[in-house]
Amino acid sequence: MNKNISLTILLTVALLFSAAALYLYRPAHDNHTRVSVVGESKTRVAPDTAVVTFSVVTQNAQALNAQQENARKSDAVKSALEAVGANSKIEVKTSDYNLQPEQDYYSGKLPKILGYTVRNTVTASISDLSQVGAVIDAATKAGANSVESTAFIVRQDSPAQGEALGLATKQALAKAEAIAQSLNGRVVRVVETNEGGIAPSAPRSDGYDRAAMSSNAMSVAKPTVTTPVEAGSLNVRSQVTLTVEIEIKR
Repeated sequence: MNKNISLTILLTVALLFSAAALYLYRPAHDNHTRVSVVGESKTRVAPDTAVVTFSVVTQNAQALNAQQENARKSDAVKSALEAVGANSKIEVKTSDYNLQPEQDYYSGKLPKILGYTVRNTVTASISDLSQVGAVIDAATKAGANSVESTAFIVRQDSPAQGEALGLATKQALAKAEAIAQSLNGRVVRVVETNEGGIAPSAPRSDGYDRAAMSSNAMSVAKPTVTTPVEAGSLNVRSQVTLTVEIEIKR
């Protein structure tokens, strides 16, 4: 008799646990579903920053002489850029520096060192776009004998970036609402948002003269007018992926 009672109690407890488990792990919303949609936007805006890359290239039969001459010219270029940027913000930083031997591989079994070349590359970020031409002229006059590239960009904290992101988000949400309506439902909430930004694109100038000009040529070629530089406009694109929860009416 006691065994039957104990067995009954155990079965009852097991059933209660099973019922509790089924309740806890039941589907929360059997009429809800999730979908992911992508929104994209593309707008044309004016750039707010110019990035110009200069190089000071020096050559000498002695490595130390090439290095010392390069240091003097590079310091002069830095001072010239700071002078131009006295009334406008210009950020200058060294982006590359190298010293390498110039070798003759055809005179014998072992390469013969003819001299040494030092290249000091500096990148200037210019906020005042009206000063780009003046910056190029000042740098080349001071000793920069190679302008590697000139690019125009939109900074990440620019309002244009936020506007493009907002448009992409609205497009994604509109797609989600269209899907919900086709399912006879409505968007309950946004579960997840992922930004897949695409960098602004614009024509890029790959240098005014990649080949380093001699210091004598630079001393003669004194600019009489400011180098004209036109920024144009950029294509700012943004991409947003939304995961939304849709309630479907039964």
